[in-house]
Amino acid sequence: MKELIDSVANLTGFRDRDMIDVSVAAVLNDWLQPEKISLFKLQGELSQPRLFVRAEMKVGDTVPSSDPPWLTLEDLPLLSAFPARAECVTENKSAEWQSENGTWVSAYPVASETHVLGLIEIETKKALTSAHERLVSGVLRIYRNHLALLDYSEQDTLTGLLNRKTFDDSFLKVIGAKPSALPSTHIERRRSPSEESPFWLAVVDIDHFKSVNDRFGHLIGDEVLLLLARILRSSFRMQDRLYRFGGEEFVILLERTPKNQAEMVFERFRHAVEKFNFPQVGHATASVGYTQVQPLDSPTSAFDRADQAVYFAKQHGRNQVRCFETLVEQGHLQGPQTSTGDIELF
Repeated sequence: MKELIDSVANLTGFRDRDMIDVSVAAVLNDWLQPEKISLFKLQGELSQPRLFVRAEMKVGDTVPSSDPPWLTLEDLPLLSAFPARAECVTENKSAEWQSENGTWVSAYPVASETHVLGLIEIETKKALTSAHERLVSGVLRIYRNHLALLDYSEQDTLTGLLNRKTFDDSFLKVIGAKPSALPSTHIERRRSPSEESPFWLAVVDIDHFKSVNDRFGHLIGDEVLLLLARILRSSFRMQDRLYRFGGEEFVILLERTPKNQAEMVFERFRHAVEKFNFPQVGHATASVGYTQVQPLDSPTSAFDRADQAVYFAKQHGRNQVRCFETLVEQGHLQGPQTSTGDIELF
């Protein structure tokens, strides 16, 4: 019992969501010794969710593995392709079935206060006993409660995206991470071909959003923000970080991506907004400004460059994507000032 309490205490000590997922899988694996345990998170549209493996352990594994973080939504299997898993999610209740090879599979939904976030699946040689089921249910309740506390402190209350106060810490954590030097307790990941590519920071601003509030009221304006957040989630990868900075301003921290692909991703998002039919409002557009994150960047310096680019876009026609570095090369904006001479104290 003491070992179980210690395991759960370690779980609640993490604030990094990847490590929390790893810990949940590891705790249940240690206590149940299953053939396989998998923690899935739902990604993409709520009407057609896809399955992303956040942590998985098989017999003989010492640490969990995960799906590669650079996968696109199209690479992930649809939940609907697995009827038993789909029933677990849609009914928001546990399920049990016997696989073709004779093992028993128990699935448990992982849900927030409003919707199901994913599921955990445990494959064993024999069906779980009632004591094992109580253990799993107890660990998952602690897991859900811990995630809820993190959500409350880190997420924007309207859209569910990350909020502004988490930006500085996560920015420095992400750009300071070295993929080739992850500690052994982290999820194992295959190296991406683009691991040496730069990070990108983008600022998104909804065009003429004030007129939406003035014409239709703030409730409709909030609905536009909610739908834009949904478009953001479906346009970017699981590892890209999405923030709402307040009002109609959103921020994207795009993980390592070649410049031509970054431009394509931002254009794809802009086009998705442009063609979307917002209820009552109709069509709306967004302007995007982005910049390459430099090794010595602060959150403020990177944001300021992207903000200059989005301001240029809004001043020159709106509904467009603009890169700060390209605008500097073209002479439209002035590059960051760097000191090359003696330091002036006064």
